[in-house]
Amino acid sequence: MKKVVIALGGNAILQPKQKATYENQLNNIRKSCEVIAKIIQNGNQVIITHGNGPQVGNILRQNEEAKEVVPPFPLDVCSSETQGFIGYMMEMSLRNELKKLGIKKSVVTLLTAVEVSPEDPAFKNPTKPIGVFYSQKEAEKLAAEKNWVVKEDAGRGWRRVVPSPMPKSIIGTEVIKSLTEAGKIVIASGGGGIPVVKHDDGQTVGIEAVIDKDRSGFKLAQEVEADVFMILTDVDNVFVNYGKPTQKAIETISLDEMKRYDAEGQFSAGSMGPKVESAIAFAEFGGTSIICSLDKADSALKGELGTRIVNKEIMRKSS
Repeated sequence: MKKVVIALGGNAILQPKQKATYENQLNNIRKSCEVIAKIIQNGNQVIITHGNGPQVGNILRQNEEAKEVVPPFPLDVCSSETQGFIGYMMEMSLRNELKKLGIKKSVVTLLTAVEVSPEDPAFKNPTKPIGVFYSQKEAEKLAAEKNWVVKEDAGRGWRRVVPSPMPKSIIGTEVIKSLTEAGKIVIASGGGGIPVVKHDDGQTVGIEAVIDKDRSGFKLAQEVEADVFMILTDVDNVFVNYGKPTQKAIETISLDEMKRYDAEGQFSAGSMGPKVESAIAFAEFGGTSIICSLDKADSALKGELGTRIVNKEIMRKSS
């Protein structure tokens, strides 16, 4: 049995350019939970985290449209809203899938805060895409009207970007660990967690940002002492020389070699970069990191598919 932290990409909840209806998102989550249920059926302890970029962006847009009628809430509160409704859909869907398989396990969603530093340079350089995609003309118009920062997102269109500080710690790790060790399936740190900062007197307060879910997923995997950190996305493998004639899929790779590729700038800062960075960090910590497509997750966990980063030095010491 392995303790596995699964970080679900945005496509597990909403496909690019798909209308953000409740029905579409629930249907995508159901399909994701079919895969996760198989991983649980194979005897693994599972902790799930997920993104919220499109969802929190849509809530912010609702706030803007209705601000003359209903006072808008800050970004950290909007993030907590997404944790609630995505967690509800995921918890219900996973419980139903487990019931189909005859597995009696409780599923629980934890509203999770994550500590960040108020001095993090991300607050001066917003980079995290949220919300729907726009044309360049639409994005620039909205930026001028609403004082947004907008950027092009990996060739898929233009989006609003917000600060994405590094996570310092997951608040409530001990609760997550105890629930997992008691056989419960935990959904935690959704959307990267609700960003909070800690004052000198120990009090915490929310701050407007969106934490990258893969970075907080790594921190979660580290703090709960997971064996495997799985980042599930919309591609089967990580590639080097992506989009070039010399493009090559990475399968099982050593930590040192993956760090070399990362240092070469092989992975885009706006898409695969944070995933690789987080996977490298967890492999350095001593676990196995896997990046693969959602529908291949079960096979990837068995070592058959996907990109696997292994720390050979730690493996030699343990053997």
